[in-house]
Amino acid sequence: MNNLIESNYRIVIAQLNPTIGDIEGNSQLIINAIDKACEQLQAHCIVFSELMLTGYPPEDLLHRPAFIDACEEKLKYIADHCENITAILGAPYRDNSGELFNAAYILKDKRVIGIAKKQCLPNYSVFDEERYFTAGETSTVVELHDGIKAGISICEDIWYEQPAAAIRQAGADIIINLNASPFHIGKYQQRINTLLQRVKETGMPIIYVNQTGGQDELVFDGFSVAINSSGEIKAMAPSFKDAMHVVDLTYREQEPIQINGQINERPTSDALLYQALVCGVRDYVNKNNFSGAILGLSGGVDSALTLAIAVDALGADRVTAVMMPSQYTADMSQEDAQTEANTLGIEYHVIPIEPAFKAFNEMLSEVFASSDKDVTEENLQARSRGVVLMAISNKLGKIVLTTGNKSEMAVGYATLYGDMAGGFAPLKDVYKTKVYDLCRYRNSLGEVIPERVINRPPTAELAPDQLDQDSLPPYDVLDGILKLYLENSRSGKEIIEAGYDVGYVNDTLNKVDRNEYKRRQAPPGIKVTEKAFGRDRRYPITSGYRNTAY
Repeated sequence: MNNLIESNYRIVIAQLNPTIGDIEGNSQLIINAIDKACEQLQAHCIVFSELMLTGYPPEDLLHRPAFIDACEEKLKYIADHCENITAILGAPYRDNSGELFNAAYILKDKRVIGIAKKQCLPNYSVFDEERYFTAGETSTVVELHDGIKAGISICEDIWYEQPAAAIRQAGADIIINLNASPFHIGKYQQRINTLLQRVKETGMPIIYVNQTGGQDELVFDGFSVAINSSGEIKAMAPSFKDAMHVVDLTYREQEPIQINGQINERPTSDALLYQALVCGVRDYVNKNNFSGAILGLSGGVDSALTLAIAVDALGADRVTAVMMPSQYTADMSQEDAQTEANTLGIEYHVIPIEPAFKAFNEMLSEVFASSDKDVTEENLQARSRGVVLMAISNKLGKIVLTTGNKSEMAVGYATLYGDMAGGFAPLKDVYKTKVYDLCRYRNSLGEVIPERVINRPPTAELAPDQLDQDSLPPYDVLDGILKLYLENSRSGKEIIEAGYDVGYVNDTLNKVDRNEYKRRQAPPGIKVTEKAFGRDRRYPITSGYRNTAY
């Protein structure tokens, strides 16, 4: 550092929610943030998230030259607003040879004074950056102010030792890391542990900037942080909220940079998960310009939780629920659904499916004449409900939210074109046992789900006296098996050795393997675990491999 007695430097973390592909809208978010940081917050520097200009992940939009042209044009416009402030902004960079990089632009004095290129391109789980980008080969260090040299890195770079070490060797005093890091359960602590390891290795403080908001299956939780050189968290932005979070740096001759800022409270794990689901529904509906959401309200725990999430995400005036009773629907189910609708103040309809079910049976009577009743008639009920919901969706412009959970999706305990019919699946990555936890959490904020909905044995009510456990193991057992199989890739033999019944294990694994075709046709849902169905777990539909133990 230069020989300064004492100096201060203010950085604003711009933790914002971009929309993928909306270059015009995102650039306006950026400019508004720059203006606020400069004029209201008296900041010297503002830092945005990874690929803030395009939104993350832009996927094959990056293959369109006109898209990159539009980004380059907007960068010039944004640079014009950086006269009295330095902005560090994530955007794609195309070099003279046409190669594309995931980059961070450093804008100052109305021009680009540096470009940092992401060196470590993730190509696992939901990430496939090697499809689009060339990896950078050198680290970028810029002098933000007389006495502060910052090494600029991007997301995955901070998860490895080498890029941070190279920044240190290049003479940096601090690392600024731009991120688009998706949420999953436990991700916050993984990030903090990684950042603390980089601090320990380099002796440098780190400012970690993450985006917020939902994008298709992904949700981004923010939780931007600043950690000083001794490993103390000195600033933390809120979870799942846009924020202009101020971080003040103080530096003296021959001393480490000191960091000061506000530390927001970290929510409980269930609160954070609930926030993730609300965020995912809100942004999927709003960014895709639906007028609201509609769902089937059955009186069961899954639909009750989905309704609460939808209302918290969109407001009661944008949510419609429909109870569609059959001859097997219990009175308590209808009563509880009515109570939920009244409590939350939503538009609510009761449309019995018996006329439709009867008509379908009459239409099919000749074909079914020599066949006994079986699951076909159960599925006809679910598909009658699907037709009703999709018709109302078409008429009102509201998206249908399906209510199935991860446990059901895993073993195929759902009806194609029935309860799986819809546009978005909020609970698709939430195990059934966690559904109960989230219901109790939501009720702790104000009771909206009747206690007997949480306590009664789960049932699809498609046959007389039907219970889920007629077809499935108890959900605590089922979820234990599924977590070992889906998330830990354990074999059937290993799961049995962990203490699970051989019959339950083999039956569960068989159901998971043979229902891939259903999951491929399911609507997208919010990723909240490390291995969600979809890009996290890519298995063939047609496969002769079986994972049973004996």
